[in-house]
Amino acid sequence: MNSSASITLRKKPNTKGLYPLAIRITKFRKTSYLYIGHYIILTHWDDAKNLVKKSHPNAPRLNHLLLTILAKTNKFLLELQAEGKDFSAAQIKKEILFLNSDKNFFDVADAHIEEIKANGKYGRLTVDKAYIGHIASFVKSHQLSFQDLNESFLRKYITFLRNSKKLSERTIANHLVLIRLLFNKAIRQGLIDRKFYPFGKDKIKIKFPETRKIGLTIQEIQSIESLTKLTEEENHTRNVWLFSFYLAGIRVADVLKIRWSDIYDNRIHYTMNKNSKLVSLQLPDKIHSILNQYTQYRRGADDFVFPELKVVDPNDQKQMYAKAKIANKWLNGQLKEIARKAGITKKLTMHISRHSFGNIAGDKIPIQMLQQLYRHSSVTTTMIYQSYFISQETDRALNSVVDF
Repeated sequence: MNSSASITLRKKPNTKGLYPLAIRITKFRKTSYLYIGHYIILTHWDDAKNLVKKSHPNAPRLNHLLLTILAKTNKFLLELQAEGKDFSAAQIKKEILFLNSDKNFFDVADAHIEEIKANGKYGRLTVDKAYIGHIASFVKSHQLSFQDLNESFLRKYITFLRNSKKLSERTIANHLVLIRLLFNKAIRQGLIDRKFYPFGKDKIKIKFPETRKIGLTIQEIQSIESLTKLTEEENHTRNVWLFSFYLAGIRVADVLKIRWSDIYDNRIHYTMNKNSKLVSLQLPDKIHSILNQYTQYRRGADDFVFPELKVVDPNDQKQMYAKAKIANKWLNGQLKEIARKAGITKKLTMHISRHSFGNIAGDKIPIQMLQQLYRHSSVTTTMIYQSYFISQETDRALNSVVDF
């Protein structure tokens, strides 16, 4: 099978200047690395022996770990050869990891990050990398078995996030959702038995605190529409916000990616960045006055309607995400001044356009129709979302009691 395994120190340091210990798997000159989750400085590495020098305080343990993993790897390579299986170096690494009953959580996490990166989900990538970084900070290592990731561990981790990291209950819940996702992946891949699953009844329950969604009223939106003494930047920001609102609260990342070619037959056609769903909406009359302000800057059918992404390579999804994120922050800054000029005391952001649509829709539009407008996968999601804005019945009930 012409495959081999050896102990090595990867010469690519982390942000702290430490170098990762690994097992190098080679087949037909193709190499893959099995990281053991420990790092050392270069002066603690013996190139001649391919082992950690005695000068390292944990040299005996690290070398024992390296030799143990090397022995397991060589045993697996011999088994593959005996069975006549022909795997690449990367596949061999994957099989070794998957057959390891004490599978490292961070290996699954790293694979998850690579999958997100490959799919171009850079918003998710930034968040999940930060969450995984918090877990590494908590365990003070890059080594954590799934069996150790139990209820006791999670309760201590929740306390760590709440007290040391000062995170909100919502963000803590999101951390747990990621851990649950990775644990389920490990179960499906046969890396850990389901009996060790720490979530569910009488175990760790993920609870999302209720959040207050505030939308603008019709009168407040009319105040924004009627503003006259705006700077060029503020007028552009108002256009982007109203464009989103008029089309049922399109998310800002999607608004900025709208091209002229997406608009035809008096409809807008686009793919949602969040869930890749196709959307087709008729253009309300108010949209045309906004579009007319940008036609003179149109450079072709595939040009973006709004200017924020015109300076970015449209094929570079990472750059597109970064620029849209910066643009959203800038737009939100402009919206503060617009809110002040309009006499609006509520916090005005790009995302509030979506809440404002829900607030005005209230219970006027059938829930199934709102599901289509919001492009929610489940009508239940729409019902929960819309429940924040439906208050007419409770208002009438309250008034019927106290109006005497």
